[in-house]
Amino acid sequence: MYGSITIDLLIGFTLLFTLTKLFGKTQISQISPFAFISALVLGELLGNAVYDQETSIFHVSYAIVLWGCLMFVEELINLRSIRLRRILEGSATVIIHKGRVNKQALAKNKLDINQLQMLLRKQAVFSLREVEYAILETDGTLSVLKKASESVPTMEDVNLPTEPVHLSFVVISDGEVLVNNLKQAGITENILQQLLTRQGYSSPREILVAEFNEAKGLFIDPL
Repeated sequence: MYGSITIDLLIGFTLLFTLTKLFGKTQISQISPFAFISALVLGELLGNAVYDQETSIFHVSYAIVLWGCLMFVEELINLRSIRLRRILEGSATVIIHKGRVNKQALAKNKLDINQLQMLLRKQAVFSLREVEYAILETDGTLSVLKKASESVPTMEDVNLPTEPVHLSFVVISDGEVLVNNLKQAGITENILQQLLTRQGYSSPREILVAEFNEAKGLFIDPL
C-alpha cells in the first residue's frame, strides 16, 4: 500500500512540476480566476490517484496531461489573440475616473464601496479624495494614480541633482559566497575578500548576509 502511494505521489509530483515549469513564473496574485480553478482541478486529480484505490494512476496521469494541454492551449491563445484574451481573462476596468467613483463599473465587477476602500488601503491610500484614477486589473488587484496634489515630489520636481540607480546583489548568504550573484554584481571573489577585510572580517563564514551595491559598496550583517 505504501509503495503504491509513493509511486502515485512521485508520478503526480513530476507531472505537476513539469506543468508549473511550462506555464512560467506567474505569481499567485497575478493568475486569472480560471487559472486558479485549473490549478485546483489538477490538485484534485492527483488526490484521487492517491486516496482512491479504484482509480488508476495511469488514468489520472492521462487526465492531468490532457488538462495541462488544454491549459497550455489557453495560454497560447491569450498570447496570440487580443480579442480572445479579453473573453478568456477579461480586461482592466477604470473604477475611479478623474476623482469620481464609477458606480456602474463597481456593480459590474461585484464590488461595493467598502471593498473598494480595502483595495485602496492595500495601496497605502486611505481616502478617496487622494485618487485621480483607479484601475481594477484582471487579477483583482487595484492600480492607483494619485492626484497631483497628493503625489510625493520627485528629485526633479524640487530641482535636486539625480544619481543613477544601482541594483543590490546578495553576494553572501548564511556564510556562503553566491558566485552567480558575484558575476552579476561585476566583482570577483578576491575583491569581495578585500571588502570584507576592510570591514574587519576574515572569512565569508562570519557573515549572515552581505549585499553589494555599485554605488554604496558592501553592506554586511554578521552572524
